[in-house]
Amino acid sequence: MTALRVDGLTVRRTGPRGSFAAVDGVSLEIAPGTTLGLVGESGSGKSTLAGAIVGLVPVRAGRILVDGEEVRTRTVRDRRRLGRRVQVVLQDPDTALDPRMTVRQALAEAATVFRRLDRAGRAERVAELLDLVGLDGRLADRLPRQLSGGQRQRVALARALAVEPGLLIADEITSALDVSVQASVLNTVRRLQQELGLSMLFIGHNLPAVCHVSDTVAVMRNGRIVESAPTGTLLRAPAHPYTRTLLESVPVLRTPPAGEKNP
Repeated sequence: MTALRVDGLTVRRTGPRGSFAAVDGVSLEIAPGTTLGLVGESGSGKSTLAGAIVGLVPVRAGRILVDGEEVRTRTVRDRRRLGRRVQVVLQDPDTALDPRMTVRQALAEAATVFRRLDRAGRAERVAELLDLVGLDGRLADRLPRQLSGGQRQRVALARALAVEPGLLIADEITSALDVSVQASVLNTVRRLQQELGLSMLFIGHNLPAVCHVSDTVAVMRNGRIVESAPTGTLLRAPAHPYTRTLLESVPVLRTPPAGEKNP
């Protein structure tokens, strides 16, 4: 059984020149406990694909299966069930964080969506989540505007993990951060995937960064997957000209060694 399977997925959009396939017959799989990196330039269809997987974008054709079960989002019950199994972290953490809620309130709210916790249980869970993403517990009573961009992204990540999903979709979560902060967040993501046994779809436009956290990488262009291979193979011998262009055009993101503690 696969954690995620997408078969022949097609999503159509309407642009200045009429209707077009934003996602065109895409198929991919994520094995349980592994990370698939999805890379491509802006407009290639990556985020549209992510939106389709979680039911935010209507699908024209194809199937999406999570843990072998076809995804349905027709009812509130369907969407609630999917939300327990699949969570998304977006490029802009402010999308997920209420500016009026402290970090503590945001994480406590997420932690109690699918299970009941008393006051002590909520406090314990908030502390666990902050520690999990490498944040100081003293930040718990701050509002999002009082945090740095990297800290807000970690809170958004903690909020997604609060419901203990089996599949995490990380959509361009480091692209708005400074390079040094990107490296730290990437290491955190890789550590969390290993520690929690998460299955993950990691989306980005920086191929070296995506490769840093991924077991397998799929390259997307104009709505289609043009190449897919184990990360090492793709880096050593990219088969498609577009993949080679991505490797040549983006400077390698320098990251601390795998065992180094994140700030």
